[in-house]
Amino acid sequence: MPDVADARLYFVCDAARPAKQLAALLEGALRGGADLIQLRDKDADERRLLAAAPIFRAAADGHGALFLINDRPDLVGPSAADGVHVGQDDMPVAEARALAGAGAIVGLSSHGPTQLDTAQSAAGDARPDYLSVGPVWATPTKPGRPAAGLDYVRYAAAAATLPWFAIGGIDAANLREVRDAGAKRVVVVRAIAEASDPEAAAAGLRSQLEPVGAGR
Repeated sequence: MPDVADARLYFVCDAARPAKQLAALLEGALRGGADLIQLRDKDADERRLLAAAPIFRAAADGHGALFLINDRPDLVGPSAADGVHVGQDDMPVAEARALAGAGAIVGLSSHGPTQLDTAQSAAGDARPDYLSVGPVWATPTKPGRPAAGLDYVRYAAAAATLPWFAIGGIDAANLREVRDAGAKRVVVVRAIAEASDPEAAAAGLRSQLEPVGAGR
């Protein structure tokens, strides 16, 4: 399994498209440089998630990328995912890890310095494998979640010992600001999903990120 610390461009995608369109979108994102993909669809039931999962798995396998599922550690095994991402209001990391199974990646959202520090101070199964840091800017994919801003990115750059990804409203136009604040990894949704050419969009984003191996 690839190491999550080596990932730089993390694409989060829903299951709302027809299978062929979904496969084409994921293929374009991965060809362009995404190296971690997540199935996140709050409106999908278990049946639809499990129907979409093989498309994500096949796309990830074709490019040596990681595939995670959102919020459902119980579906890591059935979906053949590499792990799960959970939020602050979901189950604790240790519980998610127990459900996801041995060797599964468990990522955790964080929205401010206290949450980052708490996650990093956790030990054993309670310690996540990576964090997301944000939202940097308000985003419709997280309605009601206030922006954490670039100051939180700067804090993470100075204080984080876990691998971390900046998230929230990031696109090609503002990625430099996030990178200049210290981010080496980013999560995007609309910047690829809504692009007329997902491969070109992913390639443009990836070209602004530092090479694998550059810092934590």
